[in-house]
Amino acid sequence: MKQLFQLIELITITDFRGKLTAIEGGLNIPFNIERLFYMHNILHNRGGHAHIETDQIIIAIHGRFNIRINNGREEKTIHMNNPEIGLYIPRLTFTEFSDISPDAVCLVLANTHYDMSKSLRTFAEFITFINRNKPE
Repeated sequence: MKQLFQLIELITITDFRGKLTAIEGGLNIPFNIERLFYMHNILHNRGGHAHIETDQIIIAIHGRFNIRINNGREEKTIHMNNPEIGLYIPRLTFTEFSDISPDAVCLVLANTHYDMSKSLRTFAEFITFINRNKPE
């Protein structure tokens, strides 16, 4: 059974000038980064889908939000509010963002380029896909 999620402590250096947090694919990120994007000025809940081939790291660069994750067997809600922690979400995990603060900035690192045809856009579609593709 694959792990539902993993919290990754990002490399953060602190001195009298402040903090610098480094993100390095293949070192503290468990995949090569092919795409990154960030969400800001978020007015409504986000997510509500799962990726078939994409693994992601979610980072609350600023502000706070909750991410509900579900792999078809278990579900958990993670509160994100620390820019020094990344949330690793493996492929085939349904995600929903909620309780997003007005100042939230969410950075997402992905191991693939975006392809909407390789995502499951509803929870029902996700569960159907999971049940059809269970290992024997």
